Amino acid sequence: MKLEKAKLIVHSDPSGGAKDIEFMFNPSELDFTRQIKWHSDPGNRGTTLLPKVNFSGVEPYSFTLQNLLFDTYEKKTSVLKDYIDNIKKGATAKTSTNARPPVYILTWHDTYFHCVVTSLNYRITLFLSDGTPVKAIVNISLQEVDPENFSGSKPATPTGKKDSRLSNSNTRGTTRSQNNPRRSRGTIGDKPITPTQNKNSRRSKPSRRPKRKN
Repeated sequence: MKLEKAKLIVHSDPSGGAKDIEFMFNPSELDFTRQIKWHSDPGNRGTTLLPKVNFSGVEPYSFTLQNLLFDTYEKKTSVLKDYIDNIKKGATAKTSTNARPPVYILTWHDTYFHCVVTSLNYRITLFLSDGTPVKAIVNISLQEVDPENFSGSKPATPTGKKDSRLSNSNTRGTTRSQNNPRRSRGTIGDKPITPTQNKNSRRSKPSRRPKRKN
């Protein structure tokens, strides 16, 4: 039977620089954890005196690949350049509107999850006489994600373009003024009020008293 290696296959990567991560040695075990959320009401208890609980939802699965060994001693090449630098891309994002680390698929004979790296730890345990690192032990913590429901950073409004919400708000205000011109301040019908007309319109005309007959 052919040995099959565990892999983290790149599902999507905005930067385009990440590559699949194939482990030199398969992990000894896979340990998955999921939290189920329940909300309890201490003031609402049944006959057993236990609080009433309501189901709130589930958290994504999380898991850690521990003590992954990468060894380039026989090749006499840098384990950082050959393996670790590519693994580090799972915890790196470039500064851009779509900046985010890559999404992976964990496979090892079976397909497990779409996931993202939440924590990365590595230590170098062996060097050549010239300082070349040739052995590293890596721990990668991952979290399940919905492949249909993730995105990068929120894009900024392009320069020179107005926010559509502001445009709609101005349009509504203009439409109301056109539909009821008497309500719009500073106009009489379709004609604008001049400063003199506006000033005179606020003055009340004096009332004339009738002349007394002798």
